[in-house]
Amino acid sequence: MNPCISSCVGGEKEKVLCDTVAALLPLYSVTDEDRPDSILGGCPNPANVIEALTIMIDTMFPGKMSPGIIDTEELGIYLLRRLSHAWRLIRPEITKSMRFRSMGASSDKPGGAALTRSDESDKAMSYSIIQQYLKRFPDVRRLLLEDVRAAYEGDPAALTYAEVQLAYPGVLAIASHRLAHELYLLDVPILPRIMSEWTHAQTGVDIHPGATIGHGFFIDHATGVVIGETCHIGNHVKVYQGVTLGAKSFPLDEQGNPIKHVQRHPTVEDDVVIYANATILGGETVIGRGSTVGGNVFLMQSVPPDSFVVNEHPELKIKRG
Repeated sequence: MNPCISSCVGGEKEKVLCDTVAALLPLYSVTDEDRPDSILGGCPNPANVIEALTIMIDTMFPGKMSPGIIDTEELGIYLLRRLSHAWRLIRPEITKSMRFRSMGASSDKPGGAALTRSDESDKAMSYSIIQQYLKRFPDVRRLLLEDVRAAYEGDPAALTYAEVQLAYPGVLAIASHRLAHELYLLDVPILPRIMSEWTHAQTGVDIHPGATIGHGFFIDHATGVVIGETCHIGNHVKVYQGVTLGAKSFPLDEQGNPIKHVQRHPTVEDDVVIYANATILGGETVIGRGSTVGGNVFLMQSVPPDSFVVNEHPELKIKRG
């Protein structure tokens, strides 16, 4: 028994607390292995990751996530301060994530081979990663401008671009995804998923950070949308609430565990519209360019370009009285 517990003295309250802790202690692992019972104290801190994410979203849309008026003459200073703050928050979390980098890795993914690592090498790697990451921000900003334009043009209810940027949950979801996706491409473990699940909780949109999404993407109403890790979405695609782009099945290895990093989710080509509550499954499923998928469609096969996919509805009857 832990000496702190064995020497626990006091009244009924203290005895209950000590007995509870004594029963809990064997259920925690103190090794560095990645186990279900591992202690998470040395892992990336989700609070710091989310704070950094909101700051980075604020650099993409200055003023969206922070109060106060931004002096346009000092925009450069504002961006410098915000990015510096984000750097200070997220670099230590990248460093802490490095020990997970080779766990469950695959040779078809960047950095998939086992790594020789130490505390110093982790710090050096995180420094290199954050530099590469920030250099991609101008490209992320360019993509997001197209996404805002797509939302404005794709929704008659949108009266101003400011309304789209400030209020639309789909724009927040795609902004967060594009930032998380760049970290995913740099093979940073855990952090991109923390970002995507925070976004899921905030918006109802669940996009895995591995999903590849082209420019001019619009999620209308942005509730209950699910987009899987290996999904490929082209340019100028519009999806409505409740759409699922998911996996048909999970291929297993010889030990019965799911095989990672294989194509499990659909490909959606350019200029496709997918209406509410449609479900499209499978890594071999391709929705051809210019197609429209109607509401409540369940689809597990490819469709050629310029297709119109709908269910045959049962006969509608309206009774009076």
